[in-house]
Amino acid sequence: MKAFRPPSSRTAKAAAFSVHVFTALGAGVALIAMMEAVRGQWVAMFTWLGVALLIDGVDGPLARKIDVVRVLPDWSGDALDFVVDFITYVFVPAYAIMASGLLLPWTATVLGAAIVVSSALYFADRRMKTSDNHFRGFPALWNVAAFYLFLLQPPPAAASLAVLALIILTFVPLHVIHPVRVKRWRRLNLALIALWGVLALVALAQGFVVAWPVTSVLSAIGLYIVGADAVIRLFTR
Repeated sequence: MKAFRPPSSRTAKAAAFSVHVFTALGAGVALIAMMEAVRGQWVAMFTWLGVALLIDGVDGPLARKIDVVRVLPDWSGDALDFVVDFITYVFVPAYAIMASGLLLPWTATVLGAAIVVSSALYFADRRMKTSDNHFRGFPALWNVAAFYLFLLQPPPAAASLAVLALIILTFVPLHVIHPVRVKRWRRLNLALIALWGVLALVALAQGFVVAWPVTSVLSAIGLYIVGADAVIRLFTR
């Protein structure tokens, strides 16, 4: 028998709905980022995507603290989050990757479409997160992938192959750590993410023209996030 819970007050409902509005702001930020991308203002685009990333990092804890699911049961925060995440993590970055000239010209449109299609399927997969809070497969973090392409400026053939590899890895059952939710080495993970954020701001402030130590540390952190779990599993068998 379910325990009786008194109806939520208007104040509680207003607070809960404000969290949904805050989450939805990410869609507006994505539109601004898209406008900058169309203009070829890549640093401005990544700056706005960074704002969207901050919103995504804050809205979840806020929703849990206010107990939005209980207070507003008719509104799906998960559905709203998926919509905003798809735009900010996938759609806008896919356009940037496709239109930036970083890929082989004859592959750009096909790979851009493949990014969007594969990510849509990934978002629909109920197994996208494991029981220990890892992502299963490449977690459609195309905003981050695009950032590294702009940072590293690989030859077009290498860039196209890298994008193709990530699309394939979307459906490969490797485990990628969630830096916030995975319990193992959480303090280290959070420290590395904080360092990554600072260095990413440095890269943006300098128009992606940065000294090799900044590029090296950013690349090392990216490799750690993607490959740490695989290395741990290899040595703990």
